[in-house]
Amino acid sequence: MNDLAELKHYIVAHARGQRIGGLTGKLASIVDDGDGPGSWVTRWSAEGAALKDRGQWLPASRHYIMARFPYPDRPARTRAAQHATAAFERWRAGRDLHPLDFTHNGHPVRCWQSGLSATRPRPLVVIMGGHLTVKEQWAPRLGFFRRLGLAAVVADIPGIGDNAVPYDAQAHLFLSSLLDAVGDRAEVRQTYAITLSFSGHLALRCALRDQRLRGVVTAGAPIRSFFTDPAWQARLPRVTTDTLSHLTETSLDRLGDWAISPAELAALRIPVAAVASSRDEIIPPEDLLVLRDNVRDFRVLSHDDVHGAPKHTLESMAWTALSIQRMRGRSALPLRLLVRAARLAVAR
Repeated sequence: MNDLAELKHYIVAHARGQRIGGLTGKLASIVDDGDGPGSWVTRWSAEGAALKDRGQWLPASRHYIMARFPYPDRPARTRAAQHATAAFERWRAGRDLHPLDFTHNGHPVRCWQSGLSATRPRPLVVIMGGHLTVKEQWAPRLGFFRRLGLAAVVADIPGIGDNAVPYDAQAHLFLSSLLDAVGDRAEVRQTYAITLSFSGHLALRCALRDQRLRGVVTAGAPIRSFFTDPAWQARLPRVTTDTLSHLTETSLDRLGDWAISPAELAALRIPVAAVASSRDEIIPPEDLLVLRDNVRDFRVLSHDDVHGAPKHTLESMAWTALSIQRMRGRSALPLRLLVRAARLAVAR
């Protein structure tokens, strides 16, 4: 059973990113993490069911995703994850949003894609969330990147959702298999990654060996000290350590060789951009410093906020899109103005 206070704290950034309103009231109605009528999975699933009954498929999917948070640890959360996918399938019907299936080392992977074309291949953006999210949270944004002239694919991190690749020391290699799978329908030698939290770590490791990745934008990504500092690891919330143990089938103190070294970061020949939070309780400040000190082309957007910067969601989203356009050498005045407006709104 999860720590309820932690669930309520860490769901805020996810819920705001999914435009879920009335969050205070929803969380107040949850009294435990069991299976009863006031439990986390029951209350969120009931909200999802009510929305589904009204034909509001995307909001229904988002509420079911909250019900499966942080991961399907028992049947009720597994059912919630299934309902989330089913509701999303109903919503995406008739839209330019299609499944992409491939295998990596015999493990099946399903993604969502928009804009892939054999006759008109475009540069590619790959989007992934962290170890607590599923691809359906980010898939509705693919159309935005298609309008920027990109083909777009959203994937689950290994071990989550429809990605059966094991989350182990070689998990980052599945990104290369993804590029192989769409190489005839996208300009994969111009690939950019928007990879949040733990998927940012995967993307940087992949970029060290796959030159088709031409830029990485991340937020709250573990880099080095997260994997090597026992004192920091002892302070981490259970929702982080329990989920990682579930995915990796080992404990965090055995993942020291996952750390990216300063020399490896210095070897990167691509731009890297990162959203950082000054009060991040998941990612140690040293991990931002090692990026700043070693990546040749590095930009950072810093917030006075906790992990995920829940008070700055719109600014972070706009800055992420702006960073991709900068990496492509494209003008993006509307995005610059949106970043500025979002920053002013928070200040007010």
